[in-house]
Amino acid sequence: MRPITSVMAATAVMAASAAAMAQGTKTITIDGSSTVFPIMEAVAEEFQKLTKGQTRVTVGVSGTGGGFKKFCRGETDISNGSRAILKEEIEACKKNGITFYELPVAFDALTVVVSPKNKLDCIKVSDLKTMWEPGAQGKIKSWKSVNPEWPEQPLTLFGPGADSGTFDYFTEAAVGKAKSSRGDYTASEDDNVLVKGVAGDVNALGYFGLAYYTANASTVKALAVDWGKGEGCVKPSLESVIAGKYNPFSRPLFIYVSQKAAEKPEVKQLVDFILTKGQPLIAEVKYVPLPANAYAAGIERMAKGEQGTAFGGVPEVGLHIDEILKKKPVM
Repeated sequence: MRPITSVMAATAVMAASAAAMAQGTKTITIDGSSTVFPIMEAVAEEFQKLTKGQTRVTVGVSGTGGGFKKFCRGETDISNGSRAILKEEIEACKKNGITFYELPVAFDALTVVVSPKNKLDCIKVSDLKTMWEPGAQGKIKSWKSVNPEWPEQPLTLFGPGADSGTFDYFTEAAVGKAKSSRGDYTASEDDNVLVKGVAGDVNALGYFGLAYYTANASTVKALAVDWGKGEGCVKPSLESVIAGKYNPFSRPLFIYVSQKAAEKPEVKQLVDFILTKGQPLIAEVKYVPLPANAYAAGIERMAKGEQGTAFGGVPEVGLHIDEILKKKPVM
């Protein structure tokens, strides 16, 4: 499995693009979700080999929300999203004349993790709500205050920051409203920071995408989740996502390509590479590739100029892969 680099490394790659531009090398700029980053990092590496250095691809990590801010200002060619674009982001793009193609590229299992020294193996989504809802701030300070069967130990929480699509998705799925969360936790847009924080504290709990758990399975432990639907504890895995058993914590991952950027031959070539050659790379970084017809539909969508979003600018959780494929974009 490819190592997942840090945000600092990604930033260094972006800085290096300036030199490439000065030398006349074509540059494609990508930013956004830390969850999607491992996919696009792998794609960028292979694509640059394919073009023999004629095209440089820079991949930044500022979170889904941070990425859309840059994208809708026209600062990037492609924006990575661990959720669909929201109404206010759509309006920001419209204001600046940015139209776009929305392309689902993979499915993820949002993963709740603790220290390997923690004896807990499964957690109810209702307990996650108790931990993370806004009313928990300053009140839910120990594991026992969440569940009386748990020890009287301090509860330390790690999670993505407010610009993260993972933050939006988790709060919608676990708490019931996107962006509704207590604020007294350690937040970072760099998932590697969250991994280290949880790994170093037996009383910690955090959440991030499946790829970051898989890359660090020796240092953190993934919890199975019980949604109270009679299915019991379900572990995050490629198999449980495909079977539709890990809802609502399974989610689609997207790239958004600006219409203006898509007119550049090098950007079109990169997007074609993702949609035709990207499945093995997606599987390699431990996400779930979509069915072949989904990628074919993405190619057709761009060929026909079908821009816009299929999600109406509102958060949706718990969608199965088949449901995603039925959705059509609307300008």
